[in-house]
Amino acid sequence: MDIQQGAAERALPQLTWRPMTPEDIDGVVGVARLSFPDHFEARECFAERQELAPEGCFVLSDEAGIVMGYLMAYPWKRNSAPPLDSLIGAVPTDAEVIYLHDLAVHPDTRGGGYTRPIVERLAEQARAAGWKEVALVAVNEATAFWERNGFVVQTPPGMAEKLASYGDDARYMIRTL
Repeated sequence: MDIQQGAAERALPQLTWRPMTPEDIDGVVGVARLSFPDHFEARECFAERQELAPEGCFVLSDEAGIVMGYLMAYPWKRNSAPPLDSLIGAVPTDAEVIYLHDLAVHPDTRGGGYTRPIVERLAEQARAAGWKEVALVAVNEATAFWERNGFVVQTPPGMAEKLASYGDDARYMIRTL
């Protein structure tokens, strides 16, 4: 993939998904600021989730380790979503789904085909671990994107109130594995 820069083009570096480390958190925060300006979360939230569930946290990076995207997922309760910009304290012992908290890519990498492979990797990993569903909250008018990735909008009782802080277009979605 090339990026136009004036009259010239420059090649993008090779990007790959890999497990997220604590050293990646600042890069994750940078991508989050660009991707979710209306739903921004503090650095501590990202660090806590990576610490609690490292197996569900990935970054898209180049050979130098520059973070150009991320995915964070962890076990959670069905028909629920953690409040935005809050620490969760622990993964619930009675978790029922894998909750895909965030998927974001840097604007310079959008359209490069990077999202589907990591969503499928997460689904395969969750299925292999015995999970039956992956849940998420779609924001920023992303419902159609998630539907293309196998998620279906759900409207469980009481969920509208839980989604109020996510914005008017927030939709709770589940993908059966």
